[in-house]
Amino acid sequence: METPLWIRWLKVWGYGGLIVATGCLLFKYTTPTDEQIINSLSPELRMQYEREKSLRQAEQQELMKIVKRTAESDDPIWKTGSIQSPFENSNAPQIKNRQQFEKLKADQVQREELKRINEELAKIRQETSTGTKQIVDERSKGWWKFW
Repeated sequence: METPLWIRWLKVWGYGGLIVATGCLLFKYTTPTDEQIINSLSPELRMQYEREKSLRQAEQQELMKIVKRTAESDDPIWKTGSIQSPFENSNAPQIKNRQQFEKLKADQVQREELKRINEELAKIRQETSTGTKQIVDERSKGWWKFW
């Protein structure tokens, strides 16, 4: 005797729901968080990520300003936005903004590198002054102390 149609459909929906629920649970519990991904990066990449974080935030804020300005206008989005269409030939504003952004980014990277180098130099100076002081103290004891 063949099973009724409604039981077969109940099995289909049950197995399908089980597959979807299993996929959702696996996705939830196996996908790493942003902090775990950042912590798993190498020290150089983590430092670069932290260095460029403020630039990405500034870029997002600028984009949000453009979106708000576009939303307030009654014109179509392709006429009001300051982001040019990739199909248009006038790329001069984009190039200028990109160059300005790259210059800002390079300046910030340079400032951070200079700050890091200055900190390293201060540390080296401290170590060498401590070492020099120890050598001077040892030599000032007198030659008869070594015998």
